[in-house]
Amino acid sequence: MNSNLTNRYQVAPWRVVVVYGVMFAIIGLIVSRLISLQVITGDTWKDQAIDNYTLTISDPAPRGIILDRNGYILARNVASYNVVITPADLPDDDADVQRVYRELADLTGVPAGGPVTEETLNFAKLFSPCVPGPTIADMVALGASLAPYTPVKIACNVNEKLARIIGEKTVDLPGVAIEIEPVRDYPTGSLTANVVGFLGPIPAALQEVYEARGFVTNRDKVGYAGVEASLDDILTGKNGLRVVQRDVAGAILRNLEPPIPSTPGKNVVLTLDSRLQKAAEAALLDEIDYWNNRYFGYIRISSGVVIAMNPKTGEILAMVTYPTYENNRMARFIPGYYYEQLSQDPRRPLVNNAISAELAPGSVYKLTTATGAFNEGVIKLGQIVKTPGKLTLCERFSPNDPCTEANSRPFVDWIYERNGVINEAGFGALDFYRCIAYSSNVCFYKLGGGFEDEIPEGLGIFRLGEYARALGYGARSGIQLPGEEDGLVPSPQWKRINTGENWSTGDTYIASVGQGYVLGTPLQVLMSGAVIANRGKLMQPTIVREVQDDEGRVIPLWFDPETFSLYEEQQVEDRNGQFRTMWVNPVNPSDARLSPPEGSYQISPFTPTMKWDITRDPLINEWSCEAGYCDQTGQVKTVAPETVEAVRTGTRMAVTENPSGTLYRVFNVDYPLPIAIAGKTGTAEYCDDVARQANRCQFGAWPTHAWTLAYAPYDDPEIIVVAFAYNGGEGGTVAAPIVARVLQAYFELKSIDIAQGGGG
Repeated sequence: MNSNLTNRYQVAPWRVVVVYGVMFAIIGLIVSRLISLQVITGDTWKDQAIDNYTLTISDPAPRGIILDRNGYILARNVASYNVVITPADLPDDDADVQRVYRELADLTGVPAGGPVTEETLNFAKLFSPCVPGPTIADMVALGASLAPYTPVKIACNVNEKLARIIGEKTVDLPGVAIEIEPVRDYPTGSLTANVVGFLGPIPAALQEVYEARGFVTNRDKVGYAGVEASLDDILTGKNGLRVVQRDVAGAILRNLEPPIPSTPGKNVVLTLDSRLQKAAEAALLDEIDYWNNRYFGYIRISSGVVIAMNPKTGEILAMVTYPTYENNRMARFIPGYYYEQLSQDPRRPLVNNAISAELAPGSVYKLTTATGAFNEGVIKLGQIVKTPGKLTLCERFSPNDPCTEANSRPFVDWIYERNGVINEAGFGALDFYRCIAYSSNVCFYKLGGGFEDEIPEGLGIFRLGEYARALGYGARSGIQLPGEEDGLVPSPQWKRINTGENWSTGDTYIASVGQGYVLGTPLQVLMSGAVIANRGKLMQPTIVREVQDDEGRVIPLWFDPETFSLYEEQQVEDRNGQFRTMWVNPVNPSDARLSPPEGSYQISPFTPTMKWDITRDPLINEWSCEAGYCDQTGQVKTVAPETVEAVRTGTRMAVTENPSGTLYRVFNVDYPLPIAIAGKTGTAEYCDDVARQANRCQFGAWPTHAWTLAYAPYDDPEIIVVAFAYNGGEGGTVAAPIVARVLQAYFELKSIDIAQGGGG
C-alpha cells in the first residue's frame, strides 16, 4: 500500500484528545446541570412548576345580618347583578365580537368602543371596574391581556329586569354572563344608620392584618361605623378556600385539594325597637320643624338627639340623632362627593352624637348637685333656701381674696327676666324638693358653692365631681358602639393645666347648674337620670341583645369595652383530653382565657350587668373642707338610699307641681298620660365655634341648648328618655314635648304587644 495514501487519513493523536475532551466536557456539563436541576434544586423547580399551575381562590363568606329586638331586619345581604364578559369565551371572528359588544351596549348603555389602541388601553387602566369611562372593547382587551379566563365587569348593580333579559340572551351572546354579587342592604336606612353603621373597603393601614385573616383586599369589606364596625369580627365570618389547577391561559381545570367551605358570619340581634326608633325620630323631626319653620321662621335648631333606655336592664330601646346619613348610599362604594359633603357639615352627621357629642348638660346636671348636697348634709328636708331672682357673689380665686366691687358678680335665676319683665323676687323661698321641681338656679348656686351665712360652704367643686362620676359623668359607658367620648368633670387642677388660671367660686356656681366647663354626652345625661330612676343602680348600657349562628343558636359572647374585643365561650380540650370552659377571642384563637377579661361583660345572651349601685358601692371619696380649702380624708362612702328617694321625689314634683313644675304643662296639659312620670328639664347656655362664628356669644344673652329627661312609671320605671335640641332654647318648652311623645309611643306599643299576646 502507498504510505502517502495511509498518512492522508491518519488523525493526529492530540486532535482525538481534544475532540473527546470537548465531548466529555459537554456531557459533564449536561449531567452536572441535570443533577443540579433534578437533585440539588429539584424541589425548588418543582415548587415553581406547581405554583405556575396552582391557584388559590378565596370564596367570600356571607356576612351576618343585623336585626332589632322584634326580628325586623336592619342589615342584610341582597343580590347585586353584574354584567360580565369572559374574553376567552368570545367568538373567534372579530365581526361576531363586535356584534356582541354592540348588542350589550344597547342593553346597558356602556359604549361599545373600538378600535382598541395603546392610548385607549392606558385610559382604561385609570378606572376601577364598573366606574363609567372606558368602553366595552377597551375593558375586555385590558382583561384579555391580563387573564383571559377571568370575567371582566362591564356594568354593575343592574336592575333585576335587565339582568333577566341579558341572561336570556346569553345563548346568542357568547362570553357574556350575569354575575351575582352580595351587597349590603339596610331596610331602615337613615333611621338606624347611626347605630348600624356601614361597610367600606379594607383600609390600607390594616391591609396586612386583614389579609393574614384570609380577607381579600379590594373585594371584601369591613365595618366603618356603628355595630358594623364594633362587631365586625363576628359579622364577617371566615372566607372559604379552593386550591385548583389552571392551564397556561388561566382556565380552571380541577380541584387539587378538597375545598374548605366558607363560614357564614354570625347574626346580631340589637336591643333597639325599630317601631319606637321611628316614633322617636318623628317626634324629634316634627318638633325641630315646628320651631324652625313655624315659630322662629329660620333654621335655629340644627341638630338633636333622642335616646330611650330601660333603666332596670340598660337596654337601649331607641337612639336617634339628627342629622344623620343614608347608609344605603355606601353599600357598593363610598361616593367621594357624598362623603365630602357629610364630613364638612358642621353638624357632623357621620358622628353618632348620642355618644360622641360633648355638651353642656345644663339643669339636668342639677340631679348631681342635688344628690351630693343632700348626701353631704348641705341641705336637709324641710330646710328653706332663699331664692331671689338675682344674687351677687363675691367671686374669689383664693379663700383669702378680699371682697370688692370689682369681684362682685351677679347670678340670676332662669325666671329673672321673662317677656321683658324683671322678676326681682324670683321663686322667693324653696325647700329641697321644689328646688329640683322648679329648677331654681339660685338654689343650686347656693347648694353647690355656698352663700354667705345661709349656706356657708356648699358642696364644693371637689365633692361635686365625686357625685358626678358616681352618676356616670366623666367616663365612657362602655357601650358596644365606636366613637364614644368621656365628657368632662372639671376640677381646679384641670383648669390650671388647660387655662393657666385658678378655680373661682363663680366657676363652682356655674358647674353646679351644669354649665361652664362641665361637659357630658347625651348618653351620660341619660345614665345620670337612670341612676336616680333605678334607686341608685346604674346598669351597663347595651345595644346588643344576642348573637346567633347561621342556624339560630345563641352564642355566649363577652365584650371588653377597653379593647373593643369579643370573647366567645367555648368548650376547649386540654392536653389531658379534658374539656373545660374557655373564653376565646374569635379573631385570635390563641387568646384563650379561663375567665373573661376584667371589665368585660356578657352581651349574648343578654344578661343585665350592673356597673355599680351608689347606695351599696363606696364610690364617693370623702373630702374635708374648711375655709375654702379641701383635702381628701382617705375614706370612701356610699350614697344614702334616702338621698336618692329625696331626689326622686323632686323629679316627680317637677310633673305634679302646678304651675311651677318645669314638666307640669307638658305631661298634664299637652301630652297627658295615665301613668306617673318624673323627670328633669335643662336649659344650657353655650358658646362653641358655630355660635362664635355667628356672633351669638353675647354675655348675658348666650344661646341655649334644650334638654329634658323623664322616666316612667315613677314607682317602677321601665323606660327613661332623654331629648336634646341644639340651640333649642328652654328644655321644658322644646325638648319636653319630644320626650312626652316618645313615652306616649312606648306605652301605646306596649299595649299593642300585650293585646297581641306578645307580652310587655
